[in-house]
Amino acid sequence: MCLCFNLRKAARAVTQLYDERMRASGLRVTQLSILAVTMKLGPLTVSRLAKVTVTDRTTLTRNLQLLERQGFIRVSRGGDRREREVAVTSRGRAALAQAYPLWKEVQDRMARDVGRERLEGLLSDLATVIGATRSA
Repeated sequence: MCLCFNLRKAARAVTQLYDERMRASGLRVTQLSILAVTMKLGPLTVSRLAKVTVTDRTTLTRNLQLLERQGFIRVSRGGDRREREVAVTSRGRAALAQAYPLWKEVQDRMARDVGRERLEGLLSDLATVIGATRSA
């Protein structure tokens, strides 16, 4: 029973479910997550965003380029010339507002199907797993 394999399998299944339902919004769940985190914490540097989302910079940069082309984010030079800063645009906020109800439907479905208490426990357990990888 490999933890990594089973976490990745679960992540793929859940991602497919969210992406399928959110297709009408034009956003994938990974893009929604980046926008939501940036909106909540932003503007923030690419390095900080990578750390918060536990995403390698290469993957994050690809996602940011797509979001920037769509006009959902603005990437500009930060205080340090070597760093770039990410901010959500008004178009990005509108995309989030359109996608949120679709995301919420899936979130509510998962809470119903898995059980709210069990889902909260799972989220807590996942936070513990993420923390354990940071202290290893």
